[in-house]
Amino acid sequence: MFFPVQKFADFVTYTVFKIPQGSKLASAVNFFIFDTIKIFILLFLIVFVITFIRSFFSPEKTREILSHKKQNIFLAHILAALLGIVTPFCSCSAVPLFIGFVEAGIPLGVTFSYLIAAPMVNEVALGLLYANFGLKIALIYVLSGEIIAIVSGILIGKLNLEKYVEDYVFKIKVGNVQIAEDKKTLNQRLKETLEFTIELIKKVWVFVVVGIGIGAFLHGYIPTGALAKIAGKNNPFAVIFATALGIPLYSNAAGIIPLVSEFRRLGVSMGTSLSFMMSVTALSLPEMILLRRVLKPKLLGIFVAIVGCGIIITGYLFNLILG
Repeated sequence: MFFPVQKFADFVTYTVFKIPQGSKLASAVNFFIFDTIKIFILLFLIVFVITFIRSFFSPEKTREILSHKKQNIFLAHILAALLGIVTPFCSCSAVPLFIGFVEAGIPLGVTFSYLIAAPMVNEVALGLLYANFGLKIALIYVLSGEIIAIVSGILIGKLNLEKYVEDYVFKIKVGNVQIAEDKKTLNQRLKETLEFTIELIKKVWVFVVVGIGIGAFLHGYIPTGALAKIAGKNNPFAVIFATALGIPLYSNAAGIIPLVSEFRRLGVSMGTSLSFMMSVTALSLPEMILLRRVLKPKLLGIFVAIVGCGIIITGYLFNLILG
């Protein structure tokens, strides 16, 4: 599929820029050109298709579905984690969604199952992981992300931590949102999908280019297997370090996956690489800052600790299963 892209990258690197073949600079530049074009093609196609599918969903519909399932708490956790995959989400929507869910009477643990799954397990992560690592890795990532979201939500629910939600949240009345029948035509949906896809790419392109740029540097100047000793599966602390390293960073799946690909080439184990990716996407600093507006510090700390431990355990399981 990407053979023409590779030929174009070769032409620009060796003919236009006249960089000697076999040099470290040529390797880095060629990687950057090829991966930038490839990632943006995949990003556009994946986001467009999934955005069209999820145009039939909305935060209000999600809220209504979960409020009807709150009597069966285990099913509600599973449904919340699954809805996190297909419903629109960004860090800026975390607070209004949280308030809306709480106001609708959705249990706190179920709300967290959604808030954990939505940023970590999304269409971009699934599509790019499949394109770069194959179906097996993509499915394992999605399954583990869903399990982390469900188990973390259940634990938070069992701890009865409602008292650590900021008091004003329970006083807000969002009101009963009437969900009108969606009568958009196919052309309207396609137009809105295209507009959303373009806007999303405008928002994330910097992170994508930076991620590819770092990956290109590693590809050109760091030899294969260089990190195997310090971040390979034989280092018992590699997963913990990768998870802790990812928490203060801010990016999205599109910006992180080029790094994950290069980490693998450098000898970093798959579990360690994906733990880093999960940490960046599920526990990003901007989202924590926003959630602090509705969560007291103790609950925010418990949330980070539970999800972080889940990511670490998953990383070790990845390393064990994938070898």
